[in-house]
Amino acid sequence: MLIAGLASLAAAAPASADEYRLSNNQRISCSRGLSPGKLVTATCRSYAYLFNTKTSEYFRCAVSLAMTRDNKEVINVQTDGGCFRRPRIFDADGDYQFDGAETEPANTNAFFGAGGYVVWAADTKQRRVRGCVTIASGLGDDVSKCQEMTFD
Repeated sequence: MLIAGLASLAAAAPASADEYRLSNNQRISCSRGLSPGKLVTATCRSYAYLFNTKTSEYFRCAVSLAMTRDNKEVINVQTDGGCFRRPRIFDADGDYQFDGAETEPANTNAFFGAGGYVVWAADTKQRRVRGCVTIASGLGDDVSKCQEMTFD
């Protein structure tokens, strides 16, 4: 009875921390603007990806900080951020490695909006790689597609 109770408790426990990895390719982009009255606002954004190495599910995380100042002092500081769940890259559980990259504004790749990002996933037990590209469509929802790599 005790063993059955422990087994059910273990099955209900969340995935262990070692199944999640942070991407190695974090970037930061900053911009600034002038406002009426000689105010200057600087905004910095950064993105990272948190990957479940067992399921190939991932989260796209973003953080931003905006600071407004005049010639003498900082007037306002605002921060925002969060992680958003994205679908699995592979259908079956396995042992996966991941990385991701963002387009950095301002750039010529951002035809319809803020640009896009790519996520790469590889199965560590067999020669299997997928690349998934997501871009802003400019019409609401982003367009996202994954492509299985072929090896010649």
